Amino acid sequence: MQFDQQIPIKYFADKYQLTIVGNKDLMVTGINEIHKVQSGNITFVDAEKYYQKSINSAASIIIIDKMTDFPEGKALLLCSEPFKVYNQIALDFRPFRPITEKSLNEVILPESAVIEPGVRIGHNVQIGENVYIQSGAYIGNDTIIGDNVSIQAGAIIGTDAFYYNKTNKKYTKWNSCGRVILENDVEIGAGCTINKGVSGDTIIGEGSKLDSHVHIAHGVVLGKNCLLAAQVGIAGKTIVGDNVVMYGQVGIAQKLTIGEGAVILAKSGVSKNLEGNKVYFGIPAAEARDKYKELVKLRLLAKDEISIASVM
Repeated sequence: MQFDQQIPIKYFADKYQLTIVGNKDLMVTGINEIHKVQSGNITFVDAEKYYQKSINSAASIIIIDKMTDFPEGKALLLCSEPFKVYNQIALDFRPFRPITEKSLNEVILPESAVIEPGVRIGHNVQIGENVYIQSGAYIGNDTIIGDNVSIQAGAIIGTDAFYYNKTNKKYTKWNSCGRVILENDVEIGAGCTINKGVSGDTIIGEGSKLDSHVHIAHGVVLGKNCLLAAQVGIAGKTIVGDNVVMYGQVGIAQKLTIGEGAVILAKSGVSKNLEGNKVYFGIPAAEARDKYKELVKLRLLAKDEISIASVM
């Protein structure tokens, strides 16, 4: 999450009772988890095995539980519970606001937008020209909807990330402070679910089309002009290139990169990065022609075993 304006690091030290080590004149531009950080951002780390990854990331400020070496020009914010502090900052800057009957009245709707009865729209939602949202859809707080977007009945946009930090043998929910952004000419099918990012944004690229019952998890970036058939599921923080096609019931694991122009055939399970402009199939997904060859060999092997068994 990027802040609307830069904030002195001393504000965070004072408000959350943190000790600054390093550059005390830094201006903070936002707060992000390690996968999304930019220069000027705050991130956190509370496990030594991740110290170097966090300290050497693009983040300028690291909330950390003990003193360690760090690059010149950066700063550490020392405290006993870094995740707790990070989570509280996220909540303070994007606080919980339940949708009420008055929420829709806050939205500035263009005359060209068509919002059917029964649509629920949260706070601070932006809606573009020629948008059509069918009855029963839910549009969560801070969602941005571009021009010529259609959202069919029962779609749920901007729900919390399914993301937890395991501490003391229990799961603690990360406060989701990211957004969902639907770019121009996007179509969202009936019953789709799109989670907002934990700290960054979930983005559906311009011209992309989602069939019914597609699930897009937190922080996914879907490229332009992608086509996703029914029951596709994409796990958190995966990056999908432009012009990608996913047939029905394709499942994509978290934190992967799917190259531009890739085609993934129905019921495939993707567990590693895929190059662009190739056709994939199977579990785990591989190039379709290679996978089909494997299937042929398995059938032939099974026939040979049956033949041998009948002779014995």
